Parts: sequence; C-alpha cells; structure tokens
Amino acid sequence: MGILERLDSGEVVVGDGSFLFTLEKRGFVKAGLWTPEAVVEHPSAVRQLHTEFLRAGADVLQTFTFSATEDNMESKWEAVNAAACDLAQEVAGGGDALVAGGICQTSLYKYHKDETRIKNIFRLQLEVFARKHVDFLIAEYFEHVEEAVWAVEVLREVGAPVAVTMCIGPKGDMHDVTPGECAVKLARAGADIIGVNCRFGPQTSLQTMKLMKEGLRDAGLQAHLMVQCLGFHTPDCGKGGFVDLPEYPFGLEPRVATRWDIQKYAREAYNLGVRYIGGCCGFEPYHIRAIAEELAPERGFLPPASEKHGGWGSGLDMHTKPWIRARARREYWENLLPASGRPFCPSLSKPDA
Repeated sequence: MGILERLDSGEVVVGDGSFLFTLEKRGFVKAGLWTPEAVVEHPSAVRQLHTEFLRAGADVLQTFTFSATEDNMESKWEAVNAAACDLAQEVAGGGDALVAGGICQTSLYKYHKDETRIKNIFRLQLEVFARKHVDFLIAEYFEHVEEAVWAVEVLREVGAPVAVTMCIGPKGDMHDVTPGECAVKLARAGADIIGVNCRFGPQTSLQTMKLMKEGLRDAGLQAHLMVQCLGFHTPDCGKGGFVDLPEYPFGLEPRVATRWDIQKYAREAYNLGVRYIGGCCGFEPYHIRAIAEELAPERGFLPPASEKHGGWGSGLDMHTKPWIRARARREYWENLLPASGRPFCPSLSKPDA
C-alpha cells in the first residue's frame, strides 16, 4: 500500500533516522553546509545506513537529499539527487518500505524572499523525484511556514502524496506563527501529512505536535500527523532549537536519548494520535528499532533487528553476574536515571541565541 493507504487504514508507519549526523561521525559528511555528496562519493556508506534503518523496522526510506539543491551544490545537484533515489529504492526493494523524495528549506529565503526563484529550486529536485518514481514526497526542516507552504504547493504539482514537517518548537516559527496556525496553513496548502522534525528533542517535539493537532481541530481541518524528533534531549533549547546550544554540533553525545527514552516517545506519540513516527539528527538505527518494538502490539510484528535484542533487557537474564541478571526487566530500565559520568558538567546549558 502507499503511504496514504497505510495511514488511512490506521497503520503505524515507522520513519527512518539520522543521516547527516551519523554519516559525519562515520567520516562521510562534512559539517557546515551538511550537503549529501556521499551518495556519489561513498554510496556503500549510504546504502549501509539505509539497510540498517530498514532492518530496524523503518517503513519509509527518505532519499538522502537534504540541501541537495542547485544553490548549494551547483553542478553536482542533479547527479546527487538521482543517486540518492537509486540507493533508497535499491534498499527499499529488499523489504516492504516506501521511498520518499525529500526537500528542505533553502538558504535563500532568509535573505531573498523571492517566491518564484525558491519554487524553481524546489521544482528542480521534484523533477528528479518524478523521473525516479518515488512513492511520495516530504518537505522537511522549515523554520518559516511561508516557505513551507511554497514547498507544498510545488510538490503537489506531480500528484503524489505530500508530507511536510517544520523544525519548530512550541513557540512557533521564526516569524512567530504559532504551531497551530502553521498546521492550518499547511493543510490549506494541500499537505496530506503534517508535523515536525529535527531541532528539538522528543518531549518538546510532542508538545509542538499537540499544538498542531489542536490547531487543525479548531479549524475543522484534517491531516495525518508525523513526528521525527532529534535523538538528543534538549529541554534547554530556545526558539531556534539545538543549533543554538553551545554543544552543537560536536559535543552533543552526553544528550543522546536511550532506547528506553525512545520507546516512551513512541508510545506518547501514538497516544497523541500521531501515526507516522520516526527520527532525525542523532536518531540511530537502534532508536528506530525501539519505536518498532514499542509499537509491535499495534503493528503485529517485530522488526528483523529484534532477533538480536531482548525486549526490555530480557537477554541479560543469562548473564553470570546476578546484579546484571536483575536488570532483565522493564521496571529497571523504565525507572533508571542514567548518569553522564561527567561530574563537573552541568545538566543543562544556556543557548547562545
């Protein structure tokens, strides 16, 4: 089934996770512009990460095309977009996954709000996705709802289902449009699936989703809901999200969410009515497996990667040390308050902006 058929039937759709951050750590992406040349320069690395997400339970593989626009990559943009589609489709063919062609906000909007020029940038990527016959389209990582609306309007031109996610928190977009108002504008632009991705951790992202859901309800509008949060805890973020934290991007490891944190996130997202649940920066394959395992009762199956993972630490019951065997239970991991091992570090930071 396609993405809308799956969501319309009430199915839980598990998204994939981090590419830029994960491949930067593995030595295949350069921090800064965060562009995805790796699909051409190191296709085996991208293929491997797609494969890990698929094995972990992802129902959707996004093309690794973040910032792969003409203005960011000049002459390389088309080859990168085409190669990204080929890699995602190759891996998806080994499972029951859909492939989503992804675009994101442009670097031009903040300085030149030229609707025609920006839409043409989106349209160039869209032409590649249409030629490659991806299953649906995602416009992600938008700070401004106006630009997100432009993206939705362009993506609708080929008739494929359109998802759109904004990188905002409960305070709204960078022009102070509230999450509820953003959701309404995106629904009226024709988006089929609406939500948030990146910039904020699990709990903050779910707060924003609640506000989006309420905005749609109050306006009498309907859309499927989607959340793909960070794999980091960021309760101390300001309006701009984790990019304003002093640890961004090379010192975020102490903030990494545990697999148990992500199981809680998945359950709370499901209870909120969100049916497309995945992750963004910092979200490793084991985090995706945590979503799939938490929602296995609703989905009716476990992912292949669960063959090597005992639920709630049950695999520890064969350990030789009794105090470790005692950890083979849900209550232990649900109630654990993990230490950072850094006695002179604060638990929270002050954003630089």
